[in-house]
Amino acid sequence: MSHHTFNGRSVLMAAFFSVLMKIGPSLIPHCTCGVCVVESELYHPFIEGNGRTARAACYYLICMKQGRILGGQKTVPERIVENRVPYIAGLQAADRAFMKKGQYHITELATYLEGLLKGQNRRHRQRNPSS
Repeated sequence: MSHHTFNGRSVLMAAFFSVLMKIGPSLIPHCTCGVCVVESELYHPFIEGNGRTARAACYYLICMKQGRILGGQKTVPERIVENRVPYIAGLQAADRAFMKKGQYHITELATYLEGLLKGQNRRHRQRNPSS
């Protein structure tokens, strides 16, 4: 993706956190995650592990928005790894929109993440009806 110097990346990461702090509180969990994933993939702050870090941060934000660690056998990041095709398609759609209009469009990615979140919650409720 990008070939920024370390200093350049730190500026981009500061912008990334600024975006999350500004719009994150007003978004529903899966949209906040979509922004997090797209922004971190855009800035590509690490040599290795950007995708894993983005998925972990995404899940952390979901849990923070819910105010708890979510139950379920398979977490959203594990579900992403099981089927990366819609995840990558969502990232590519956001990237195309950014290149075309200067703004990313996360609807496709957020819809995918919402389905994964619902799947995790549904599976947890089936196993633990009282929670």
